[in-house]
Amino acid sequence: MRWFADHIVLIVGILVLVYTFVPIAYIFALSFNQPSARSATAQLEGFTLSNWTSICEPEGLCESLQLSILVSITATILATVLGTLMAFALVRHSFRGRSASNLVIFLPMATPEVVMGSSLLAMFVSVGVDGLLGFVTLVIAHTLFCLSFVVVTVKARLAGMDTRLEQAAMDLYANEWQTFRLITLPLAMPGIVAAAMLAFSLSFDDFIVSNFTAGQSVTFPLYVYGSKLKEFPPQLFVVGSIMFLVSFVFVILGEVWRRRRAVAAR
Repeated sequence: MRWFADHIVLIVGILVLVYTFVPIAYIFALSFNQPSARSATAQLEGFTLSNWTSICEPEGLCESLQLSILVSITATILATVLGTLMAFALVRHSFRGRSASNLVIFLPMATPEVVMGSSLLAMFVSVGVDGLLGFVTLVIAHTLFCLSFVVVTVKARLAGMDTRLEQAAMDLYANEWQTFRLITLPLAMPGIVAAAMLAFSLSFDDFIVSNFTAGQSVTFPLYVYGSKLKEFPPQLFVVGSIMFLVSFVFVILGEVWRRRRAVAAR
């Protein structure tokens, strides 16, 4: 009992991790599944590698995946650039309406997605672009709801930075651009990268807002929903496995980079 009491936090943590990764492991298993019928798609029946070699075999799957990746990358770049600039303005400068701006930033995060999606659709219709719904409207919508998450993430990083390092650099005759490029930006980069990864994940995963603003275009989440209604190919589990592996690799690389920087700083 003493050992159990001393390790209760560790045990609970391991159980939570196991609970979290069971669905992911099931997705990996289903990516090698060979169902005999549509009704048995989510049941393990046989082992095959053909799902991994024929990802684009289901009609429209690769097209929807390509659209989602393009929209997510574009929205991530726009939201990261604009959100980082907004975060610097809110943290480093004082201006009239600063407190109100900090409050407004949280509103898109607290607004239900169905409200945001319907509002964006109504706006697009009112300005007369309802016939052009597609890539452009998806990028605009995704950038808008990702912007708040980027600002909040970068703000947290900037608030924890020691401004005395920048002052020391300028005392050593570095100009403002050199200080920003060599001191401020590297220190803020972990927060910017984390914000970009969060924005990409939110954009790629979005269904509700995309459902309102996609028009005739089909993103990957919309394709998954449509496949559930008619035919659910096992290649969808392959795409899910690949996305998880890519995310896992990025997390590992980020952790390795962080540890190397910590060792070099000693």
